[in-house]
Amino acid sequence: MTNTSEQQYLDLLTDIRDNGSYKDDRTGTGTYSLFGRQMRFDLSSGFPLLTTKKVFLRGIIVELLWFLNGESNIKFLVDNDVHIWDSWPYRYYTQQNNNNGPLLSQKEFIQQVKDDAGFAKKWGELGPVYGVQWRHWKKPDGSEIDQIRTVINQIKTDPNSRRMIVSAWNAADIQEMAKAGLPPCHTMFQFYVLDGKLSCQLYQRSADVFLGVPFNIASYALLTMMVAQVTGLKPGDFVHTFGDVHIYKNHLDQVKEQLGREPKDFPTMKINPDVTDIFSFKPDDFELIGYDPHPPIKAPVAV
Repeated sequence: MTNTSEQQYLDLLTDIRDNGSYKDDRTGTGTYSLFGRQMRFDLSSGFPLLTTKKVFLRGIIVELLWFLNGESNIKFLVDNDVHIWDSWPYRYYTQQNNNNGPLLSQKEFIQQVKDDAGFAKKWGELGPVYGVQWRHWKKPDGSEIDQIRTVINQIKTDPNSRRMIVSAWNAADIQEMAKAGLPPCHTMFQFYVLDGKLSCQLYQRSADVFLGVPFNIASYALLTMMVAQVTGLKPGDFVHTFGDVHIYKNHLDQVKEQLGREPKDFPTMKINPDVTDIFSFKPDDFELIGYDPHPPIKAPVAV
């Protein structure tokens, strides 16, 4: 039986590969790109973790909890052995210290972040990225808006609202985000309640479809399930809307390998039913059942 939900992802890869236009990009790698696409996943039909290559679920869970904690320093991730954000602060460290003698290797840099809180505070900071905007959006008077707490209250008290939106794209902070990290790729998401089900639509301005999008799908699907649980709703759809969808030039061989694989049934995600506060989830509150993916496919990250 064909996994039609995963097939739409594979069809997007095929569309970009076959019809995308070549574009230079910020990283200097080069991409094949299209503009304006959408996918939809029914969360009652399984948890959308890709099966045509193994996806690192624990990293997705830890990163999502890091966002929800409102944090912007990679130390929490490093302490939990999750390294998906390592390259950006390391690049900033090398740029700032290029004329100051021998530099730490990236492996040494990450170990120093883990061992030395002072070093982590100075060099592990990404700026006002996702978690900061979600939980600590600055108002002109210096006070803060907790967008996550606000949207959960909206879902509970005014489920027919069309304003249940969380934005990570704070135009005033873009330059600060770009120093050690990068401006948000997944820029805003909106919740929608109907017939006791919670759906979520994400707008992603820029999407590395081979390497990054499988993480984004699983992350926002999981967030939707978590928010549904703490608001007393059932999970509905996760809708993934894109601006610039692209495949990096140096990922074409990996894309070919993935497209040669047959998708399998999606697994099931079991969430600890005792958790009723969105900020109280821990990594052990999630259990993936029935995940039988093809082997992972490694590819370089463009920074």
